[in-house]
Amino acid sequence: MLDAITLDQIRVFSAVAEAGSFRSGATRLLRAQSAVSHAIANLEAQLGVALFDRSGHRPALTPAGRVLLEDARSILLKVDFMRARARGVVQGVELELTIVVDTLFPLPPVAAALKEVRDALPSVRFGLAVEPLGGPLQALREQRCDLAILAGEDFLDPRIEFELLQAVPVVAVAAADHPLATTAANRAVGVEDLTPHLQIVLEDPTLLSEGKDFGVLSPETLRVQAQEAKRALILAGAGWGRLPLWTIARELAEGRLVPLPIKALGRGGTAQTPAYLAHRMDHVPGPAGIALRQALHRHAKAFLDSGPSSVRAHRRSGRAR
Repeated sequence: MLDAITLDQIRVFSAVAEAGSFRSGATRLLRAQSAVSHAIANLEAQLGVALFDRSGHRPALTPAGRVLLEDARSILLKVDFMRARARGVVQGVELELTIVVDTLFPLPPVAAALKEVRDALPSVRFGLAVEPLGGPLQALREQRCDLAILAGEDFLDPRIEFELLQAVPVVAVAAADHPLATTAANRAVGVEDLTPHLQIVLEDPTLLSEGKDFGVLSPETLRVQAQEAKRALILAGAGWGRLPLWTIARELAEGRLVPLPIKALGRGGTAQTPAYLAHRMDHVPGPAGIALRQALHRHAKAFLDSGPSSVRAHRRSGRAR
């Protein structure tokens, strides 16, 4: 009967398959070869299929064995995960940890930090969301996340603790065939030059910035709800706008996008927007949160220091959003 199958049998099956022989599997498991052979024979009897072809010099997986090996590995992985989660509960490690990141902040260091902590604490289930403007702060307020990365100093809250993470270069750009690109090739771009041109603006999904605009200089705007949509419209020449440098370094290097030296938006049209790691004061991060915080600081610095030359070149400029 299937109910009689044990985890030990499944682990023996996996070990023999990976080792390539009953003898090597027994050595790996620190057991007698006869005990290993007996466990495999019982498993085959309970499943009603032969897992190994024993006719050759070395046992070979049968077609059924190859299929069932995938199931065996999946079962063992889930059991190991369950054990790790149980250890985490005993040690006080969070079962779940969610972070919401501002769309301006580079995702590669966030991904690297999450992987590092996930490898060290496999019992923790992580969640990640990317939201613009007031989204990360709203998520903290509504307790939809444990940590948040906010960009700029326009969304502060006395109930939230902030620590500086890094500055994100944000560049005013237009497509190479946009009229403003011609202007930028000859001189600095003034606010008056922007009047006839559409500005692509990211819209806040929350009410936290109601009645406010950040870095909006053109009287005519096209408002979008996603950073990727804004980037696509600017690349298509539909208008100009401001984008985080890490998302457009290649397009700038290839000449598909042109930086606009708009004095009102910082030196050379580039602004350094500070990014902050934040959490609620009534929700102190546990071991996983602390580990993620430390990893984020390391990977954010490494990304900035070793990123594309165009990113490093824009580290120094004024601040605006």
